[in-house]
Amino acid sequence: MCRFLISAPFSRRRGERRAEAGRMARSVSYVSAAKLLAMARGNPRVAIIDVRDEERSYQAHIGGSHHFSSRSFAARLPELARATGDKDTVVFHCALSKVRGPSCAKMFSDYLSETKEESGTKNIMVLERGFNGWELSGQPVCRCTDAPCKGTCSPEEPEL
Repeated sequence: MCRFLISAPFSRRRGERRAEAGRMARSVSYVSAAKLLAMARGNPRVAIIDVRDEERSYQAHIGGSHHFSSRSFAARLPELARATGDKDTVVFHCALSKVRGPSCAKMFSDYLSETKEESGTKNIMVLERGFNGWELSGQPVCRCTDAPCKGTCSPEEPEL
């Protein structure tokens, strides 16, 4: 269980929302690897955001995920909002999804609420157990070096 404390709306229960200053803020919820795989497979309205830093360059990643390093995340919020404006669901993860993933998800939610950025994003989620949990549970990974990953990687590709 994550012990990361956040003062704004954040919940493990899907759809739970809390009003702040008279407006509805987007909540952040968790999603399991199996459920994310089912949601994302063939669905162009789901974006997966990898906020790991340099470890992404020498580890595998979730095919089709976008890389927004946590180190430069705040400065790239407008770019992320533009890149995901047509997505229903945006899912964040880091290695374990205990600190960087949840904090970046929260920062993105706050950014959309504060700037009133035009966005179709309804769900902001965090991948339970992060990339490490994804890979350990046998979910498909990509080892390409494309930036951004085109999501056409085959899990059978040999490691380089």
